[in-house]
Amino acid sequence: MTFRNLILSFFALTAIASCSTSQKSAAPVVEKALLWEVSGKGLAQPSYVYGTIHMICAADYRMSDTIVQAFDHSKQLYLELDMDDPEMMVKSMQLVMMKGKTLKDIFKPADYAKLEAYAKEKLGMPMMMLNMLKPIAITSLITAKSMPCDKMESYEQHFQDMAQARKMELKGLETLEYQFGVFDKIPDSAQVRMVMDMISDEKKSNDEFRQMVDAYKRRDLAALGGKLNDNAELTGFEDLLLKNRNANWVPVMEKAMAEMPSFFAVGAGHLPGKDGVLALLRQAGYAVRPVY
Repeated sequence: MTFRNLILSFFALTAIASCSTSQKSAAPVVEKALLWEVSGKGLAQPSYVYGTIHMICAADYRMSDTIVQAFDHSKQLYLELDMDDPEMMVKSMQLVMMKGKTLKDIFKPADYAKLEAYAKEKLGMPMMMLNMLKPIAITSLITAKSMPCDKMESYEQHFQDMAQARKMELKGLETLEYQFGVFDKIPDSAQVRMVMDMISDEKKSNDEFRQMVDAYKRRDLAALGGKLNDNAELTGFEDLLLKNRNANWVPVMEKAMAEMPSFFAVGAGHLPGKDGVLALLRQAGYAVRPVY
């Protein structure tokens, strides 16, 4: 597992968390679409918002002509993070490491033993390689390992490749430090329970991911925002994971759209609901319509 894939699996975890928490504030979404056009409020040309799923099996990956056409009408690409930042890998290695403690310090002995056995059997990694990682990084490794396929695809990677081929500038809506900081605010005890839940009930975790993929393939934002079961360990952190980030992104998006037509690709869990990106853009005075 490369640190790049670790970041993508971390994105996948935030996507699952966002879908799990967004159902509490979700408003009805009639249109089934992942690609949305943003116009009005003085914009000379429309911009586009696309909801991604951060990791998906190659057999489930789709890139329609409609998405490519919208991308070609745009002049710059915004992902959640600036994925072509040359310092990203170094920063990631620093941010996934705990300081002053290890997993053995925060797991109960029996749970640590269970994790150690899981790491050896399923991840093929000794605990000495994992002991300094934050629990949230462990959940990311588990998420990636539990994918029901050998070949994975990333919409973010494909959009990045498309931008580079077109010599489009790539920017991020938030910093890597901020995104990791979101989970750093979740207590170790809650993160530990997340790890133990994932390794104790792999079928449930796999089923939840399959549900998310099925809803994504149907372009069903309402299902993405409301179908998954609540994650009890994340209750109380909804604002951190979703609402605050969406609110932070919209001013960045407004500035970017005023400068030039932009293509924004963010986790689909950020789109629906009264606190979702689409509703916030409408509240700001833009016309937001489904495209695909």
